[in-house]
Amino acid sequence: MNKIKSWFTKENIKLFAVDTIYDIIGSILYAVGYYTFASNADFAPGGVGGIAIIINHYLPWMPLFLCQNIINIPIAIICYKLLGKKFFIKSVKTMFFMWIFGDFIMPLFPKYGGAEMLEANRLIAAIFAGILTGAGLALIYMRGSSTGGSDFVIMSIRKKKPHMSVGSITLFIDGAIIVIGGLVFGNVNAVLYGIIMTILASLVIDKIMYGSGSQKMLLIISDKTDEIKDRIFEVTERGVTFLKAVGAYTGQDKHIIMCVCSKTEVFPTREIVKKTDPNAMVMLSTIDEAYGLGFNPLIEK
Repeated sequence: MNKIKSWFTKENIKLFAVDTIYDIIGSILYAVGYYTFASNADFAPGGVGGIAIIINHYLPWMPLFLCQNIINIPIAIICYKLLGKKFFIKSVKTMFFMWIFGDFIMPLFPKYGGAEMLEANRLIAAIFAGILTGAGLALIYMRGSSTGGSDFVIMSIRKKKPHMSVGSITLFIDGAIIVIGGLVFGNVNAVLYGIIMTILASLVIDKIMYGSGSQKMLLIISDKTDEIKDRIFEVTERGVTFLKAVGAYTGQDKHIIMCVCSKTEVFPTREIVKKTDPNAMVMLSTIDEAYGLGFNPLIEK
């Protein structure tokens, strides 16, 4: 009971409200992309959403987002211990909003293209589906949540095999689903449209959140480097390096934190710095490749 009471602070309520707003807007964009455009264009993008579209093709009576959640639930349960309670609860909340908007609100509006969609309309559907779902996912990821499904699988694989990049895991999973979608819908164009939607979604996520790039490097100058270092390791499990420096104006010795991380870890790392030391300086840059533990293997096995 005391833990529950202690949670209801002004800061926690504000964070919960902001998370919920991002969830709602992100879920609406995602639902419009999948329900209004992708599900009526006879192609399957990557991820659990693509699997749901394939199942919906054979079982048109099954609501699209209910199908996603049926797939997500066992995946979430299996991955719970690896991903942690906080991430799990946030993701369940996001999936709930997506289900409400996707299966109850979106059916009140017409789908794009009508019952007989022309080939040109399928291309437009793929483009808009990629842009809208990418924007929705970016908002959701920015608040430390996910849509479940392949996100859970990808992050769990990364926990077990940190040398594997997020990109390579995502490419393998999404590629397999897109190819299956092409076989189900019976034409090569279904594969091409699935690829277009998936690539566009990834590009939009990158552009909204932090720009595109293989890996990110943060240089952090602060008077609270030990606290920041501990929080980065606790939240992202990412190691950091201290660089020795001397302040030109003060002549005092300082530590600069260097942290190389994946794109999905940039936002939580920056939030850690902002909350720990609002006066800190953070420099973010893109690096083409990173090799070693937690990134691409230095020696190919």
